[in-house]
Amino acid sequence: MAETGTVAVDTGGGGAAATKERQPRSVRVVLMALMIAMLLAMLDNMIVGTAMPTIVGDLGGLEHLSWVVTAYTLATAASTPIWGKVGDMYGRKGAFLTSIVIFLIGSALSGMAQDMNQLIAFRAIQGLGAGGLMVGVMAIIGDLIPPRERGKYQGMMAGVMALAMIGGPLVGGAITDNWGWRWSFYINLPLGLVALAMVTAVLHLPKKRSKGKIDYLGAALLTVGITSIVLVTTWGGSQYAWGSAVIMELAAIGVAALVGFLFVQSKAAEPILPLHIFRSRNFTVMSLIGFITGFVMFGAVLFLPLYQQTVQGANATNSGLLLLPMLLSMMVVSLVAGRVTTNTGKYKVFPLVGSVLMVAGLFLLAQMDTETTRLTSGLYMAVLGAGMGCLMQITMLVAQNSVEMKDMGVASSSTTLFRTLGSSFGVAIMGALFNNRVQDVMAERAGAMGGKVAEHSTQLTAEGLAKLPDAVRDAYLHAVSAGTHSAFLLGSIIAILALIAAVFVKEVPLRGAGPDKEASSSPEAAGPADAQPADMAKAGTATADAAANGTATADARPVEEVAAGDAAADGRTVSETV
Repeated sequence: MAETGTVAVDTGGGGAAATKERQPRSVRVVLMALMIAMLLAMLDNMIVGTAMPTIVGDLGGLEHLSWVVTAYTLATAASTPIWGKVGDMYGRKGAFLTSIVIFLIGSALSGMAQDMNQLIAFRAIQGLGAGGLMVGVMAIIGDLIPPRERGKYQGMMAGVMALAMIGGPLVGGAITDNWGWRWSFYINLPLGLVALAMVTAVLHLPKKRSKGKIDYLGAALLTVGITSIVLVTTWGGSQYAWGSAVIMELAAIGVAALVGFLFVQSKAAEPILPLHIFRSRNFTVMSLIGFITGFVMFGAVLFLPLYQQTVQGANATNSGLLLLPMLLSMMVVSLVAGRVTTNTGKYKVFPLVGSVLMVAGLFLLAQMDTETTRLTSGLYMAVLGAGMGCLMQITMLVAQNSVEMKDMGVASSSTTLFRTLGSSFGVAIMGALFNNRVQDVMAERAGAMGGKVAEHSTQLTAEGLAKLPDAVRDAYLHAVSAGTHSAFLLGSIIAILALIAAVFVKEVPLRGAGPDKEASSSPEAAGPADAQPADMAKAGTATADAAANGTATADARPVEEVAAGDAAADGRTVSETV
């Protein structure tokens, strides 16, 4: 039987009697559309990365190759918090639909690019739209599904992530070989149009008209700060030395812009990133854990295939499949964690267990050497995947549960942004450590020739490796193994910070969890911001009384959380019926 949801929109204001406008819809169809949009955002870079050699061969401009990815990444990271705030102020649906349209326009233009400069510009447009896709998906799910019920859908989101990482390179290679590289962008159009049509027709959320104005100065400072930081992590140690003037200037600009941003946010009427959300211990802790998870995960995605292709002789064509043990483990554990969270309402155990498994998995991966079998490395990856499965969706769920409904968008965008920045730092720092270790070992084992080989280590294919003299090839295998050891050892040390942070997570009841007399009487569970003003408590009591009389919407959250969350929002709730 179809699963349907009902949005009850309270159009009343103040203490006036509210009228409810009920709009039925299939929750399953909405979630399908959201997952398609999420897939678009995650799949794009995977597909395009596979097509890049063909793109360069057609358009030229090899010296600008890195900017095809960097422009997209910068635009995505810089626009993410702005999309979240726009959705909070003017309505989630309109912002989400706009981001899809911008992403599709960027995809179409990228497919029609005639030179590398055009492609870079169009990729930036595409990235602007992508910044709103992930935030929109998470924020809309936060609107539609109470946190207590949201765990049931974690496996779906983890599955989309695994599908993107595994299928992206395979799909990208197949499209490029059979249809040409332009279709690696055009493929977004039919999927995006389906998502656009489904969201437009089925998703009904209340429209908002905020009297406040967007904080343009804050948005500009945040954009400059994020752009500078991402460029530092992208260029440092590769195009420019870490101590070069360019990197130092970018770092100084980034720090100055972010300090200015924080000052502006403390004064703005409608800040892009309201600083009060960080007063919640859980939100701050989850932001830190999300940063570390991004740091570790994308470092693993970068170095594991390199190790397996180089040291274990795996086929690069199926590089996505090399991560299967980690991704499957992540998906299964995420699904189990979601179900347990939904059934029990408890979640603190997952950040703790996830952090322990993440530290253990990274430490085990750091033990790999030239003799490690694929079975052994697969088991190590499964341990790491299990740890990330406990953390990936729980961080978003707890962060959203820690803020009021009116801040759902900025909470989602902030958590996404911290994870994105974590991935940038992870790739840069682990990459620098890996490269330095490879060069040192090659110099020790193969002398001057080893140093030349090490300079091009990331571009060395299996065919090129086979052509090297035996002594140099053996030195290179040991060098990659040593570099992998150093990178993952660093990752395990960084992951310990996530474990320390997880200790400070406070078990605040999830909205939708139902009344809990013991929790209700405790000030520890008084609401998302860890406090419950008296007027909000009265509002919560009024809501409970209305529910007893059959006049309230179907919302099974504790009184305290209704007060701290919905009483500050616009009165909308969601019920699901089967």
